[in-house]
Amino acid sequence: MAARNVAMREAIRRALREEMHRDENVFVMGEEVAYWQGTHRVTRGFLEEFGERRVRDTPISEMAIGGVAVGAAMAGLRPVAEFMTINFAFLALDAIANHAAKVRYFFDGMFKVPLVYRAASGWGNQATASHSHAPEPIFAHFPGLYVGCPSNSMDAYGMLKASIRDDNPVLFTESIALYPKPSPMPEDLDEDYLIPIGKGDIKRAGGDVTLVAYARGVDWALQAARELEREGVEAEVVDLRWLRPLDMDLVYKSFKKTNRCVIVEESLPMYSFGSEIAALLQEHMFDYMDAPIKRVAAEDVPLPYSKDIELLALPDAQKVVNAVKEIV
Repeated sequence: MAARNVAMREAIRRALREEMHRDENVFVMGEEVAYWQGTHRVTRGFLEEFGERRVRDTPISEMAIGGVAVGAAMAGLRPVAEFMTINFAFLALDAIANHAAKVRYFFDGMFKVPLVYRAASGWGNQATASHSHAPEPIFAHFPGLYVGCPSNSMDAYGMLKASIRDDNPVLFTESIALYPKPSPMPEDLDEDYLIPIGKGDIKRAGGDVTLVAYARGVDWALQAARELEREGVEAEVVDLRWLRPLDMDLVYKSFKKTNRCVIVEESLPMYSFGSEIAALLQEHMFDYMDAPIKRVAAEDVPLPYSKDIELLALPDAQKVVNAVKEIV
């Protein structure tokens, strides 16, 4: 099957466009998604193709975006609501956590909430502390809300399609650093290609240590694995892809083989995704554990503006390599 490299931004655009053609109930809403063609250019050309009824610019009010999306979904539509960056999603937390995530439970299934919140996520690029977050674990805290975090173009395509077709609310986060990054996609990919919600993936096989990651963390883990291979250490890279539901069976299977684990995440270390994975491994896999669980995350500080200091505060492949060497 012939394949070509496609930027993750293009894969997301393709998935969204195909789903809008497939189902007229799917529509896009958010700040600058129409006439400005999307802050990150994901919705470029959508206004001309689908018109104002299905590509709707909104006021600068994330609470309104989050709440209107819930109402539209309850009424039978399938909104894809874009937050310019995930930093602004905090303003819509009531709509996301108290309404989208709970409506189906409140009404005993009488109402469904088939919506997707898209949000660009991630640290870096000197966006300063208030615009540099990777808070996906915060949203994964709430039952009733799925959280997807793709690490490459193919996954972004299949995961977004599955999210749009599902009858439950999904927070779909897209790493800003990965938007322009190309990765292979088959040229004749089936438009019904879906990645099941809650299904992780082994991105690289190995027998010496398990690297568990998601989104941009997978990139650092794969870079580290290639470096470790030169030193005779074979790392297995587990890409969870979804923070809720969490595919711990995949992690357990890998850990039983390697008996060692390093968790890699772009987010902050306190009360984090890494904390949860480490706790579950200790609770369920203690008899297989040959070394302490290590975590690689951002430094526990607001991200500095200075470029050099900013990079020091962020995870990278070398930090993953150093963590592995401590336990192998």
